[in-house]
Amino acid sequence: MTARSEQSIAPDAGGPVRHVPVLLGPVLDYLAPKPGEIIIDGTFGAGGYSRAFLERGASVIGIDRDPDAIAGGQGLVSEFEGRLTLVPGQFADLEHHARNLGHDGVDGVVLDLGVSSMQLDQAERGFSFMRDGPLDMRMEQSGPSAADVVNELPVRDLIRIIGLLGEEKRATSVAHAIDAARKEKPFTRTIELSSLIEKVLGRNPKKAQIHPATRTFQALRIYVNGELHQAARALGAAERILKPGGRLVLVSFHSLEDRIVKKFFQERTKTRGGGSRHMPEEDVPPATFELLSRKAVDPTPEEAEANPRARSAKLRAGRRTDAPARDLDIHTIGVPRLAAFHGLGG
Repeated sequence: MTARSEQSIAPDAGGPVRHVPVLLGPVLDYLAPKPGEIIIDGTFGAGGYSRAFLERGASVIGIDRDPDAIAGGQGLVSEFEGRLTLVPGQFADLEHHARNLGHDGVDGVVLDLGVSSMQLDQAERGFSFMRDGPLDMRMEQSGPSAADVVNELPVRDLIRIIGLLGEEKRATSVAHAIDAARKEKPFTRTIELSSLIEKVLGRNPKKAQIHPATRTFQALRIYVNGELHQAARALGAAERILKPGGRLVLVSFHSLEDRIVKKFFQERTKTRGGGSRHMPEEDVPPATFELLSRKAVDPTPEEAEANPRARSAKLRAGRRTDAPARDLDIHTIGVPRLAAFHGLGG
């Protein structure tokens, strides 16, 4: 399971615990926050990025869909009085949140995609297959839970979700085992589900460190929280709210997210259409971004060793041009169409 990675450290003996988010150095390099600038931290979490921006003099709009994150950030609000505004909500609506606060444009947007380490480490949130807790996985702590999906979604839709969002090659076997088990007793606990999957898939001696339930839990979490839809919509919102010269920085933790970010930047930085000697070039609207990182930026070996959850992280960044924002079809940049379930999927 991938996670947004914030490593807790105590900088001084007896000092307060601080949270160092993954790839903080490159994020600061590409975002380059300055005094007087307005930065949107669309995934506030434990406030690691926001603190770094505030310490460099910028003002920050911190958004998080998790009520616990908003409550936990109030100390930072007090510490940087007047320069940090916390907004409960989804980062897909970041343009709406900024305009509601009176900003017609911002200087930077950063998104640290995926589930936070704080959520993953709390058994009662139901994200982890290693800790027994309710089968929940809801970042917003409202709406359909993972248990609802596992117990009620038709098996054909479970196969598609586990196969696409979890990239699980044996999705059919897992889904049919879930279907057989739920007919006897509905799933309510994380360990019930992870134990079943382990029985179905077994342990791969060559990948002993990877739990067999990893991919299925990832798929359920992404589906329950609409993570790919959220990420794609946030890209379009950032394009609309960034000023010319504004920077967009994205940190992703699995290939599905990274492919969406990569395709978005490919589409938005394209300056020439396809064509051949037989077909004329197609008209392409002016590029809305220029790349700041030609290739994805990975953590250093030192960071990966110090914070194992950071190992899969990839950063991509772009600078907004003055070209008009374009309409965005999220499915053209890789968001799959999935079964609808009480407001999920689509």
